[in-house]
Amino acid sequence: MASLTDQYPVPAQALEIEEEIKHSRFISLLFHCPSEQVFKSELAKIKLNYPGASHYCYAFVLAEPWNDVATGCSDDGEPSGSAGRPILACLVGSGIGEIAAVVIRYYGGTKLGVGGLVRAYSSGVKQGVSQLETQVKQIRFSGRLICEYHQLKDVEHAIKLADGIVLETSFTDKVRIEFAIPKRLQSKLTELLATMSQGQLVAEFPL
Repeated sequence: MASLTDQYPVPAQALEIEEEIKHSRFISLLFHCPSEQVFKSELAKIKLNYPGASHYCYAFVLAEPWNDVATGCSDDGEPSGSAGRPILACLVGSGIGEIAAVVIRYYGGTKLGVGGLVRAYSSGVKQGVSQLETQVKQIRFSGRLICEYHQLKDVEHAIKLADGIVLETSFTDKVRIEFAIPKRLQSKLTELLATMSQGQLVAEFPL
């Protein structure tokens, strides 16, 4: 089984959940969000697509699900702590990374109180994270090696077998390859290279 630092789930597609709670409409939108720039762009589109709402409350986790630095939330005018933080708690608890949720409220005339708002803003997001289709994001770490020209095709094949990707190839008197590979498969690549080159080829994995 892969360690937490190897891979994590991210949203595969966006999802919308709509509810009516005490005459207010709550529309929860969940989507893949790998950066703050993506979030700002999506929020602007949402405000265009759902105009005239009372509030656009949100939260996001922009990196791995256990990364508590790359997070943010907003109550957007609702009482402090009644919207953004409950939404964020749902996202963090889901174990899904690179995810954002915007909950749009069209006020229906009945006040919910802080406790009612917490439940209302959490409800759609909780349902959403349980229904959301996800895909696995592989975290890869950089590596490099130098080989002879005639070894290049075999080296590229070995990197592919170890679920790595070639980032850059430089050609001088020899071939220098920069690549990225999951940490748990570094030893597999080391073995593949040793086998194909009788121990001559060794990859370096900078910290």
